[in-house]
Amino acid sequence: MNETTRRFSPEALCGLAEVSRRTLRYYVQQGLVEPPEGIGRGAFYTQRHLEQLLEIRKWQEAGLSLERIRELLYPVDGAEGPLPPPRPRRPGSVEVWSHVMIDDGIELTIEPGRAGLSPEALKSFVQSLMSLYRKTADRKE
Repeated sequence: MNETTRRFSPEALCGLAEVSRRTLRYYVQQGLVEPPEGIGRGAFYTQRHLEQLLEIRKWQEAGLSLERIRELLYPVDGAEGPLPPPRPRRPGSVEVWSHVMIDDGIELTIEPGRAGLSPEALKSFVQSLMSLYRKTADRKE
């Protein structure tokens, strides 16, 4: 480790990442966050640990389970990307779909993750679709 690496006590790390010490210990135990450097009372955390905690929080705020976050942080096949890869559909699995009301009798149903769309791309797609529909509807009148 390089001498300029910042060291954080557990309390400081938890304060920066806005998690409790209990949560930090749980994440380490579950393998979501690497164990601290050193041993005993001399153990400390680094910038890498802070980045791991912030990444977990980002995905949790996006609604992902810890199981899914683990898959993203430690992919089995080495695939990485800005969006979580879609999970295989299984009986009993839960998915969140977006429903866009275009007009009476016209609705778009989309699962952004399976479609490979980030929230920003989905918003842009819907705006473009609505604009195109309005132009088409205006021509019919």
